[in-house]
Amino acid sequence: MSERAGAGTAVLVPLALAQFICSFAGSAMNVMINDISTDLDTSVHGVQLVITAFLLVMAALMIPGGKLTDLLGRKRCFVAGLALYGAGALLSALAPGIVVLFLGNSILEGIGTALLIPPVYILTTLLFTDLASRAKAFGAIMAMGGVGAAAGPLIGGLITSGIGWRATFGFQVLIIIVIIVLGRKITDPLPAETGRSFDVGGTVLSAVGLVTLVLGILAADNNIWLTLALLAAGSLVLAGFFARVRVREHAGKAVLVSTSMFKNKVVNLGLVTQNLQWLMLLGSSFVVATYLQVVRHYNAIETGVIFTPATIGLLGSSLLAERLAKRREQRSLIMAGFVLTVAGMGLLLAFAGLFTSPWPFAPGLFFIGLGLGLMLTPSVNVVQSGFGDEQQGEISGVSRCVSNLGSSLGTAIAGTILVSGLTSHSYAAAMIVLAVAGVGGLGAAAFLPRERAVAAGPA
Repeated sequence: MSERAGAGTAVLVPLALAQFICSFAGSAMNVMINDISTDLDTSVHGVQLVITAFLLVMAALMIPGGKLTDLLGRKRCFVAGLALYGAGALLSALAPGIVVLFLGNSILEGIGTALLIPPVYILTTLLFTDLASRAKAFGAIMAMGGVGAAAGPLIGGLITSGIGWRATFGFQVLIIIVIIVLGRKITDPLPAETGRSFDVGGTVLSAVGLVTLVLGILAADNNIWLTLALLAAGSLVLAGFFARVRVREHAGKAVLVSTSMFKNKVVNLGLVTQNLQWLMLLGSSFVVATYLQVVRHYNAIETGVIFTPATIGLLGSSLLAERLAKRREQRSLIMAGFVLTVAGMGLLLAFAGLFTSPWPFAPGLFFIGLGLGLMLTPSVNVVQSGFGDEQQGEISGVSRCVSNLGSSLGTAIAGTILVSGLTSHSYAAAMIVLAVAGVGGLGAAAFLPRERAVAAGPA
């Protein structure tokens, strides 16, 4: 394995665990919907809002988080993010009501994740420099991230049924402590650029624009005119953000994200595939988990166990990332992943209404996990390898923003369709929307180049 000094298993373990716990947090709450809504006297829609807001805060602040890694240092941002995340998890565990849960889970954990995740990908790219070693490192990280998202319902269900939903947040606190201890061995390969300025105005505009767009989707089941107004307002704010970026670039001033990040066609296609992958993963997790609990009346552990095939499929294909990267084009892996995932959704649609037993969900969930695990790593490698060391802070922030925006959109769009009716018909409609997104991802992947990688990365 070709690595920079200090890289290796000791460095990779805490980075992979960090991705695991953040992905776990995004899906584990899906099996606690009934328990939380009953305990805190709220509705399914209220819990959906907390879940979506957590994913949205991550997406909205991921680019600023990536920028801060350059200004403050990757190791410093990583530790600060872990501490903030742990504080949010502890507050969530003690929450007396939905407002405090929103503050702890959606706000503090969301901000903490936005600070700690960009360093994970920047450090991996800087420390593992050739295609094979980077594929193996990203494979481990994406495997842990995918398993965290896929196994979140199972682990969360076990803890919720055995102890209570609050203990799930206690579990997150324990993992954060472990990561902080293991992370002491991580060294930052590049110095912090403390003299650079930070684009506060751009941060505000980008965050407001993204939040407004997703809020518009969440409002769809209540007021169509409010939805249209919010979507239009969010689009205008984002347009203003990009106009501001161009003006500041021409004036030689600091910007939140350079327009050069979006001039690489191959990287743009990679970002589209990332967005749609996480949209399908978190969207299908929320839809299936909510349907099983609210419509089929399964408890947390029963719902979690049903997700086991997805975890097995995702873990198996993710662990093969290094071997597959040597033998197959990244384009082929991404396309095959979308085909398998869409096929899995088709199986979920075909079998869900025909049987009263939950086990017919297993084949579809297995194919979804297998497909997503197959394409998560090559998509990340396409994007991260498209830029040199000096731009890793920016592209990591953009990459994670796009992925987490996909997660929040998946929960918002598919979740809103499902919650509007909470019937077998709304379940089918939500799954069809997710499958259509998968077909769109397949189309984007078809335009990727046939070479195995965009670039091997700086040596």
